[in-house]
Amino acid sequence: MNADIYQEIENNPRFKELVEKRGRFARLLSIMMLVLYVGFIFLIAFAPEWLGTQLYEGTSITRGIPVGVGIILISFILTGIYVFRANGEFDHLEATIISEVRK
Repeated sequence: MNADIYQEIENNPRFKELVEKRGRFARLLSIMMLVLYVGFIFLIAFAPEWLGTQLYEGTSITRGIPVGVGIILISFILTGIYVFRANGEFDHLEATIISEVRK
């Protein structure tokens, strides 16, 4: 019986739409994070003096600290965006698929 339900779900066009939308959105966010992180690594590798420059005279805080903290914050924000969309649009699609299969 479970195999029949799984097959119905896999054949449902809304399920294919859900998989495609969720995959495309996850890839987009992953690429954004990868570009930011690799960019930061390139900054460390090719412009360490820029990252090591003090923010203002008389402080030990360099440009690298807020840039690094910013990347961490952006990762939390991107995760929040994914969760917000997953709990909204993706969960709604999932509920629709389940209700169609149970009929």
